[in-house]
Amino acid sequence: QVQLVESGGGLVRPGGSLRLSCAASRFAFSNYGMGWFRQAPGKEREFVGFIAKSGSATYYADSVKGRFTISRDNGQNTVYLQMSSLNPEDAAAYYCARYRYGTTLTPGRRDAYDYWGQGTQVTVSS
Repeated sequence: QVQLVESGGGLVRPGGSLRLSCAASRFAFSNYGMGWFRQAPGKEREFVGFIAKSGSATYYADSVKGRFTISRDNGQNTVYLQMSSLNPEDAAAYYCARYRYGTTLTPGRRDAYDYWGQGTQVTVSS
């Protein structure tokens, strides 16, 4: 069974930084694109960013562009989300997800992903 385990969430002050990790197992990680989503209470889960399987391409939601960076280490089967200049609107549960193999769906769509992690909570508060 595919496993995706996020970590690194916590409490950070406005303007601060945080790095999330997503450890993947039980599938050929380097063959899959990976995405990050987030969900705040009472809101729909929204796209944050995507990284291609080789790491050669990344895409971001406009709301995080220039502040968040996605990277991956295929040797460690891990994808990262580096977040900086955090503000209270970034507070949410953050999820990593596996992009469906062979799909042509845009990476911003939730149905483009077939497996999800359990999420890690990010709180931004002074």
